Amino acid sequence: MTTTPKPAHIAMFSIAAAGHVNPSIEVIRALVARGHRVSYAIPAGYADKIAETGATPVIWNSTLPTEDDPEAWGTELIDNIEPFLDDAVQALPQLAAAFTGDEPDLVLHDITAYPAIALAHRWGVPAVSLSPNLVAWTGYEEEVAEPMFAELRASERGQAYYARFRAWLDENGIDEDSDRFIGRPRRSIVLIPRALQPHADRVDEAVYTFVGACQGDRSATQGTWARPAAAAGKKLLLVSLGSTFTKQPAFYRACAEAFAELPDWHVVLQIGKFTDEAELGEIPANVEVHRWVAQLDILRQADAFITHAGAGGSQEGLATGTPMVAVPQAVDQFGNADMLAALGVARHVPMAEADAATLREAVLSLVADPEVAARAQAIRVQMATEGGTRQAVDLIEAELSASPALSGGSPIVQA
Repeated sequence: MTTTPKPAHIAMFSIAAAGHVNPSIEVIRALVARGHRVSYAIPAGYADKIAETGATPVIWNSTLPTEDDPEAWGTELIDNIEPFLDDAVQALPQLAAAFTGDEPDLVLHDITAYPAIALAHRWGVPAVSLSPNLVAWTGYEEEVAEPMFAELRASERGQAYYARFRAWLDENGIDEDSDRFIGRPRRSIVLIPRALQPHADRVDEAVYTFVGACQGDRSATQGTWARPAAAAGKKLLLVSLGSTFTKQPAFYRACAEAFAELPDWHVVLQIGKFTDEAELGEIPANVEVHRWVAQLDILRQADAFITHAGAGGSQEGLATGTPMVAVPQAVDQFGNADMLAALGVARHVPMAEADAATLREAVLSLVADPEVAARAQAIRVQMATEGGTRQAVDLIEAELSASPALSGGSPIVQA
């Protein structure tokens, strides 16, 4: 038996992107189940998904590029980071107005939700980051950030960006440097397994706690997958590049071709919404094509997974002990691919090299290697001890218990 604080009003803030919303969905659902009132600030496109958890969507208008137009993010570093500041500046008044008279007791926020941190400071309430991907370790700034941003800081556009960020922080009474404001939260619950974190032994455990995958029953929203009769007794491969970078008909054709002549394999090919199935040509009999699939349900049955190595897919592959071929498309996926390969449970295949022969050889060699299976099983077992959703909610409630305004009152008793 454990005791938790009295019910509280918790506000969660995120952007309209699957990789930032999905990792925390089960945490939000569990907070509501424990009796807390959760307001979730999110653009309208994700309102229904939030409402399904029992939380109340608080709608705001975002200027960020949408998932329907990933190319709008541009190609340069400044193109990738400037939109978040632009969005924060225009979003903050919207969000402040939405919560006026109904300020929360605790703020939870995605790593991209800059206004949430500013509002927590304004309201004088604790803020906790729910990180869907890797976090900074001791030495990160010197080893990674400073070299990465040196050229940007020296450029005219970069200097204008940092000056504007500084002015916005000053306007909101925040003394921190912008890099620390973004990258060094007061407290962070990390929604990935420790195995995916680079230099995990150098991460400050007083700030960051890894809880691993927060997975629940997704059948109501994603459905399930049943093995067709024709695939009985065959090995199963899932191919998915996630939800955003899926305009890759040549890649999907290569995956189908790779296993067309292997009758002892069955392939489930998820192509997302940007590829027309007609572009794939003739589909082999042992390949089924879908826009979306019940990914976790399939992975529980799969023998191998060709993935873009997003944080969600990577940890689902690890949680199910599935050997992976990582074909990263953007941002953190390249680092995740390298981490998976270093763990000995995956092969990193660059997109430019992902032809049928390479993909086939990578999958078959991984599945045939007993050491890969042993390592995947060991990581799966280790992840199961990290606590997942329940641990995340316990940690959030510990923050509530530490808050002077909420430490009194009658506790809720949890079994």
